[in-house]
Amino acid sequence: MKRTAIYPGTFDPIHFGHIDIAVRAARICDELVLAVYDQPSKSLLFSVEERVALARDALAGKANTRVASYGGLTVEFAREIGSQVIVRGLRAISDFELEYQMALTNQQLAPDIEFVCLMTRQAHAFLSSSIVKEVALLGGDVSSMVSRKVETALRAKGRELRENSETVPLYSRGD
Repeated sequence: MKRTAIYPGTFDPIHFGHIDIAVRAARICDELVLAVYDQPSKSLLFSVEERVALARDALAGKANTRVASYGGLTVEFAREIGSQVIVRGLRAISDFELEYQMALTNQQLAPDIEFVCLMTRQAHAFLSSSIVKEVALLGGDVSSMVSRKVETALRAKGRELRENSETVPLYSRGD
């Protein structure tokens, strides 16, 4: 039986921490689907089409991975594509509470689907899409955090925002 896993998220944008989790998850299943959520309840910089394209580029050539977008419940998408596992990454202890709640909720909704968390490698533990966006949009160097294509897309979005408004939106949780 083919073991399919999904790695869901907004990936706005995809960064090296995401790629590391995806590659490692792909080693423990037959197929990994990086599942780009289309309508999260948070502010997005990139459209779903842009996020899917950037993710496809980032995972190009990576064994047994593919990228797809979805809407609705993650467990319903998992069932739709025949996935038996949902993979998530944990960066810090602060991630654990939310991931634990999501795992229990998904277990209630779909007891036949397993929920697996992979610990982020130390080199990527500080990364979040919010931090990447904020650093890039404020003119900082994100070349060690994202692929060249994502870096280029972030620079273009920054120019677009500056041309169309007075301020660049800030994404991090801190003040």
